[in-house]
This record gives sequence, structure tokens and C-alpha cells, in this order.
Amino acid sequence: MMRRYYDAHLYPANWGTHQIMLRLPRTLLSPEIAEQYGVDGHVGVTARPESVILDLISEDDSGERVEGAEDSLSAIVGVCSELAADDLRTLYLAWLSAYGGWEWDEDAFGEDDEDEREPPVPAGLGSLTAPQRALADFLRVDPDLLAAAAQASPELPEVKEDPGALAAHIAGLPGGEKDRLLMLVGRDQAVRAKMELLHGLRADPDEGRVVRAGRTVADLLDAAAELRLERHRQAKAAAAAR
Repeated sequence: MMRRYYDAHLYPANWGTHQIMLRLPRTLLSPEIAEQYGVDGHVGVTARPESVILDLISEDDSGERVEGAEDSLSAIVGVCSELAADDLRTLYLAWLSAYGGWEWDEDAFGEDDEDEREPPVPAGLGSLTAPQRALADFLRVDPDLLAAAAQASPELPEVKEDPGALAAHIAGLPGGEKDRLLMLVGRDQAVRAKMELLHGLRADPDEGRVVRAGRTVADLLDAAAELRLERHRQAKAAAAAR
């Protein structure tokens, strides 16, 4: 159904599974980039001739229910536009959620997975958008783990709109491409047409990226544990001072 008809699907099960699937055109999300964030059983990437389907899953059999999870789709679906704008925080959050599950399920992964290195860390993890925050809640991303991950995430660069650059970009499009974008508008897919048009203005997301050895899963989990202990210590000290 996702391959042929739908762009988004959300499924929260009463036994603890939270699943959200998102479909984007390949012109807006490269499967090669998305696959860097893949985790077997948790972050799946399916490449189709014209689209990329993300399958994001969080498992928690503790019995704790996330209130309102079944109504989260409208709050989360905005991440599709962000992914189309080369904002990869959604993918990193899904990756983080997968390994964060190790905190409550010691059998979720094997010992060798401790040495798995994180994928490229996107900017802005310390200042998530509302859709990204909703996704993080749905996928149960641990706040301390997110804070630890954000320590290596730079601030978002300031983006300024340039009408002149957009006009020049449109003028330089081949006639066939303009016709295709207009057909999308005529078929009630104006949002997709806009995303594709603006996507062409942006630089390659891999351009200028410096490849560094990322932190290991163990590094991140240990850093999160330290932040958690410090937060509890400060809360205890504050309570004692009252």
C-alpha cells in the first residue's frame, strides 16, 4: 500500500510497537544517504524506482503506554518536508531511537553492536522542530541520549531566502522539467512540486562534508548515563535545599 498509494502510515500497537512509514520521491531523498542511518529491524530503507520508503520502528514491551500516540501522524508528517530540504535530523533521531532501546532491553543487540559508529551527525539536534520533537516522542528517544548526541551537533546555519536565485533557477529549468512540475500542481501535488523546486536550489548535502570517525554506540550510551546521573544529583540537591 505504501509503494502504490500512501505517503505516510502510523501504527501504534498495544503491546508496545510504534511504527511510522514515510514515502518520499527519490528526487528529494537519496536512498544512499538514508541507508547510512539504517538499523536492522528498526530503521528500514526501501528504494523504489521513483521513491524511497522509510520504515521506523520503536519496540518497548514494558507496558508503558504513550498517551495520544495513535493521533501523532498529523504532528509528525511535517518531517517529510524537512527531509526534502536535506534536513537529516529525522533519520538520526530514528537511528538514536533504535540503539536507545538497549537501555530497557539488554537483548536488543549483541555485544559487537557497542562498537557500531554513529552515522553523520546533522546540525540542530539541540533545537528540534515541532515535527521532529513529535517523532522523537513517538519513537521514544531518551532525552538524555538526545542531549548526549547533540553535544557533537553544530548550530543550524542561518538560511536567507533569495528571490533572485529562485527566479534564476526557474528560468534555467528545461522546458520539460517545468512541464513536469506544472503537471504535479495540476494533479493536486503542489506541495511536492514546491519541495522539488526548492530542492534544486540547495547544494549537495554531502558537498563539503568532512568525514570523521563517529562516536560508538557505547560512547553515546555512557554519555547519556552520565548526564542522567548528573541530572538526578542536581534534582536531589535542589530538593534538599528547599
